[in-house]
Amino acid sequence: MEHITQTPTVKAPAERFAGEVYLNMIEAPSDPARLASALVRFTPGARTNWHSHAKGQVLYVTDGVGLVGTRDGGVVRITAGETVKCPPGEEHWHGATDTSLMAHIAMVVGDEDGDGTTWLEPVTGEQYAAALAAVGH
Repeated sequence: MEHITQTPTVKAPAERFAGEVYLNMIEAPSDPARLASALVRFTPGARTNWHSHAKGQVLYVTDGVGLVGTRDGGVVRITAGETVKCPPGEEHWHGATDTSLMAHIAMVVGDEDGDGTTWLEPVTGEQYAAALAAVGH
């Protein structure tokens, strides 16, 4: 057993996120297990870049209100207690609404090269505004 009493909060890298986003790593992938998980906190309007995961991703919302968007224009509004599963290879983004914080636990199963995430370009202001409009916000 390993008892971890605290993990440091770090600012998320600007090349992968828009706005103020903070991370607390829960688990990094390492043999033989390959689970990566983190508590991710988004300030209003903050979001990830477009990205995908080789083996998919699970997001469990712990606080606030957020959005998850996909390349085909699909958008879901997410709130505390809800889970979103993103399938392997699906390009998507997630973040807070423009008026609320949002925090989630992000979980991925890594591959032999790390956490299996492919980071892409930022979500544009127009894409973000369209997502807000799609959920009636």
